[in-house]
Amino acid sequence: MSDQFYVTIKGLIRLKERLHYLNTVERPEIIKQVVTAREMGDLSENAEYHAAREKQRHIDKEINHLRSRISRLKAVDPAQIPKDAVRFGAIVTLKDLHSSEEVIYQIVGVDEIGEPESEIHPISIASPIGRGLLSKKQGENVIIKVPAGEREFKILEIK
Repeated sequence: MSDQFYVTIKGLIRLKERLHYLNTVERPEIIKQVVTAREMGDLSENAEYHAAREKQRHIDKEINHLRSRISRLKAVDPAQIPKDAVRFGAIVTLKDLHSSEEVIYQIVGVDEIGEPESEIHPISIASPIGRGLLSKKQGENVIIKVPAGEREFKILEIK
């Protein structure tokens, strides 16, 4: 599995929703701002025009990036993946053996990383922790090298 080309079904839906929003709401609005700013006169000294054009370039770049990524992504349904070990899409409950803190991660594609919508934190399959958890089984202790050193976890549950 090439981690940079896989995404959960939920993640693909979110990417498509973002693309739709940019195309139907943000881009038309910024185009109106560009037209309005252009009507203000001299473009060489028109800060509103230059700011609007810069924002338009940023939106267009994000739209092109999303189109390109979406066309190359393969959606994976985590429900169809065996839960005998940590795999792409798995929801894993871990106990940090140094702090005794419990954390819940979902192993997702690199395009899905963002703010958690619940107590489940998305973690990229390409990250040190994501890679370190792959193929591990429930009950196992895992030592993972991260940029700040090593972390040791116990895998409490795989869903």
